Amino acid sequence: MKPKPISTDQAPKAVAAYSQAVEANGLIFLSGQIPLDPATGALVEPDITVQTKRVMDNLHAVLAAANSDFDHVLKATIYLVDINEFAKVNDVYASYWKGDYRPARVTIAVSALPRGARVEIEMLAIPAT
Repeated sequence: MKPKPISTDQAPKAVAAYSQAVEANGLIFLSGQIPLDPATGALVEPDITVQTKRVMDNLHAVLAAANSDFDHVLKATIYLVDINEFAKVNDVYASYWKGDYRPARVTIAVSALPRGARVEIEMLAIPAT
């Protein structure tokens, strides 16, 4: 099966040589999202909660374009420039799930992210239907 690229104008355009997401063999691989405003392409304000919300909203848009949602995310990887901001990021992240289900997850501290972002999140999901 040939991989199918997924894209939406409701999330920031890819800033390099990648797709917003790719679907193959019943899996949806979402590229890492940084806190770019999809309308302007600019990084949102530096507050970590604002940046995390923008990232999650961007991921939501890509999931929707792939006929999926947060309840069908299997795994997430969070990259943080400052691991001391983990609790704030976790609070925003957790608010996107309403039931008891939470996907598997790993959080990694990194030295830097593209465009000076403080958080980046990638996901692996399955279609909702």
